[in-house]
Amino acid sequence: MSLLARLGRDVGFVREFLPPMLLLSQNTARHKVSYADHLDPHIKARGDKPALIGESSSMTWSELDEAANRTANWARSVGLERGDVVGLSMENRPEYIATWFGLSRLGVVTALLNTNLTGERLAHCFREADAKYWIVGSELASEVASALPELDNKPEILIASDGDDSADTASLEGAVSFDDVIAAQPATPVPDSIREGRLGSDGLFFIYTSGTTGLPKAARISHSKAISAGAGAWKIQNLTPNDRMYICLPLYHSAGGMMAVGAGLFAGGTLVLAKKFSAKRFWSDCAQHEVTSFQYIGELCRYLVNSPPHPDERNHRLKRVIGNGLRPEVWGPFQERFAIPRIIEFYGATEGNMVLFNLDSHPGAVGYLPDLLRKAMGIQIARFDVDTEELVRDAKGRCIAADLDEPGELLMKISKTTPFEGYTNDAASEKKVLRNGFEEGDAYFRSGDLLRRDADGYFYFVDRIGDTFRWKGENVSTNEVAEVISIEAGVEEANVYGVEVAGTDGRAGMAALVTTDEFDLEAFGKRVEQDLAAYARPLFVRILPQMEITGTFKHRKVDLVKEGYDPATLADPIYFRDPQKGCYVPLDAVSYDRIVSGEIRV
Repeated sequence: MSLLARLGRDVGFVREFLPPMLLLSQNTARHKVSYADHLDPHIKARGDKPALIGESSSMTWSELDEAANRTANWARSVGLERGDVVGLSMENRPEYIATWFGLSRLGVVTALLNTNLTGERLAHCFREADAKYWIVGSELASEVASALPELDNKPEILIASDGDDSADTASLEGAVSFDDVIAAQPATPVPDSIREGRLGSDGLFFIYTSGTTGLPKAARISHSKAISAGAGAWKIQNLTPNDRMYICLPLYHSAGGMMAVGAGLFAGGTLVLAKKFSAKRFWSDCAQHEVTSFQYIGELCRYLVNSPPHPDERNHRLKRVIGNGLRPEVWGPFQERFAIPRIIEFYGATEGNMVLFNLDSHPGAVGYLPDLLRKAMGIQIARFDVDTEELVRDAKGRCIAADLDEPGELLMKISKTTPFEGYTNDAASEKKVLRNGFEEGDAYFRSGDLLRRDADGYFYFVDRIGDTFRWKGENVSTNEVAEVISIEAGVEEANVYGVEVAGTDGRAGMAALVTTDEFDLEAFGKRVEQDLAAYARPLFVRILPQMEITGTFKHRKVDLVKEGYDPATLADPIYFRDPQKGCYVPLDAVSYDRIVSGEIRV
């Protein structure tokens, strides 16, 4: 890229980037600011306009205000105060947002509980919140009931009906109707005195990590952080009160529940809520509700690209979409097939303290920053050893900046304007902080992700730390291997990971695939041979009927790694790349024993 072209791009970036950053600087933890302060002007100006449209209910701005006031007054009536916590389990619907919004007006924190969890994992999340009340959508009554026996201290449970009389709530013995309780409360605002002394650092949410490598952790989300995420997404997209944001991502997660919700609400627009993502109805929803933007997760886009043609897939009013995890091989087909005018890719983490944005739709990049701005913000990519899973240090014990295009751990400087709010577990919080990394007294948020930055200033996601593994003396990125093999015909989903092979150093690559009738093992083998270096070619392939994913479309790897590749313990078809034949062949008990014994050298 020429110097003149780069200068022009930097000027354009700063012009788009600075307005939201200046807005966010007004919402730091030290300011007296709450989420409600930003929505009150829209409530006054747009009272009869739609704010929330769900599958079976909707709310205008005035109705949202009224529902929030009733919720806040209920919380006051039972003695809840600023800093107390209430658990919330409910599928995507307008009442979800009205509930936490109302609690926030009293300064109460809402623990946004994952709707996919049951039993001990759900009980663990509730214990992390240390809540006394649990508001439960009737559609999730059985899931919550499965967690109650695991709790020593039983909370008071309130059931919020989803309008379906068939829901079985009998398992929640002693629960009361949240609808009845709220209806009995006045719709008057809480006293102004309650807002006195409020700070941006006050808690708004607990949002949980996905728990792909262990039990979920509850990240603390302040009013300031939620405002920053939502307002940043609003300004970056240039949304107006005439815009409609479609949300089919779970509201218990930061992408759908914090960024997308905040973007639409702070713009004074309308949120269109789907209970869950459905490739079959996605485009008809967008067309019916005249959606102008939606927030994506990369795998959501892949599902849409792999879906049969839909009559409404280009019959929409989309102006732009925003999200993260859109792989390079999906980017072009997604944008071209569905006529998406603009894609804004970003990089961030629920518990992180900064976000990267790719504002010029550079395919594959998760962000861009002019070098001077990057240094001023304190964003570093540090050299990382994937064998020891440790940052590389110099003779003085300091971290070393990675070279251009060298993968390293992304670090983001912690400061008064970019704080790390941590988890409810202090020990877990401290593990995410790098202290005295580059100089005495500094502190950085450890992303746990490997990224690289090219000579033009673009950032690219490489892999999660722990997912990249070493084989044949080389580092193998599971993400990059998955990108290559995912474009082969018949491959719907690809999950790549490393497995141990007796008598070898490092871990061999294994790919778990979900395939269609189009899949041809021979053609797949040729793709692997042609497009991947010898050390990066998966040694084993496992064909799955479906991929196990989290509620935010992340592939689960831990169980797959544990299950390994022994055909005697797995019912799925397993293949291995025969080094003599140079192609994939079925893995049976005989060949498995020969590999494990070292007779077949891999």
